[in-house]
Amino acid sequence: MLRIWGARSLAPIYPEKTNLPEPIGEAWLTGPECKIETGPLAGPINQAWQKMPPEWRGTDFASQPASPQFPLLVKFLFPADQLSIQVHPDDAYAAQNEPPGAIGKTEMWHAVSADPGATLLLGLVPKADREKFQSAIKSGSIENLFERLQVSKGDTFYVPPGTPHTIGAGVILCEVQQNCDLTYRLYDFHRVDAKGNPRELHIEKGMAVINFDHRQGGKVRPVSLPSANGAEKSLLVACRYFASERWDFSSQHRANSDPARFELLVILSGRGVIQWSDGSCSYQQGDCWFIPANLGRFSVVPENRTSILCAYVPIISELRNNLSRHGVSNSALEQVLFT
Repeated sequence: MLRIWGARSLAPIYPEKTNLPEPIGEAWLTGPECKIETGPLAGPINQAWQKMPPEWRGTDFASQPASPQFPLLVKFLFPADQLSIQVHPDDAYAAQNEPPGAIGKTEMWHAVSADPGATLLLGLVPKADREKFQSAIKSGSIENLFERLQVSKGDTFYVPPGTPHTIGAGVILCEVQQNCDLTYRLYDFHRVDAKGNPRELHIEKGMAVINFDHRQGGKVRPVSLPSANGAEKSLLVACRYFASERWDFSSQHRANSDPARFELLVILSGRGVIQWSDGSCSYQQGDCWFIPANLGRFSVVPENRTSILCAYVPIISELRNNLSRHGVSNSALEQVLFT
């Protein structure tokens, strides 16, 4: 997706995408215009979601109203310049102040790579209040009111609605979020678009949704999960809208789908073959695979060391109970569970 702050090379995620004529900032994997490439539901993802058998979605979705939109948006971010300083609304604000059907935006970032010295701004310093923030927008000193966080490969960040933020250059992030692109831009460093016009700001709405009193989110320390069939696994973040895990392995990893929910497997690095009872297909870095809830046993057979981000929609109470049964302490879970 064309972005003013984007890069002209998407390597190493997509090594064939270099020397691009325009700056590409985002590669959407499950957005409204994305398509399922293979299988009986090949075609636009939202159409596939509507036609999908209930057993593919999982039992957790059986009691929920049918949504015309796939519930998760997963993408890679390729910033070559700093993004605007922005904030996202929650569901309640979006429903009251945006067109019918609008939802909020909760998101997380996982750093696939990071140059030395790469940083991002996420959340406000304790001294920041509404008056100081408004004044800083006018004076151009807004960055001074943010927590500046160093970014290293493998870092994870949770970004709830109401938390202002921006991402700096020199990183590649995998983002998991509600399937929404609703952003309120607060400050854009006096940049102009291709036609020489300043990009639109949304200061009134942005100021209305910033949570100055209750600050949540930031850098998250993943929780190690019980190893399974040689794979190293960790829970990165879990909230009511999504959960994400990282899997790392160098030899065949045998897994079982969860009847309660579908899963998305985003290939962060590596290549190999995914095998199931009546089929197989090769995978490579940058792919996103939909694992139906009723698939049953499947295996991921790597040609080289593979890293996967697994994303799904959890029921937090069930996730907590399941991990507790497997020996993950409550104190550890509190680091990554957001309710």
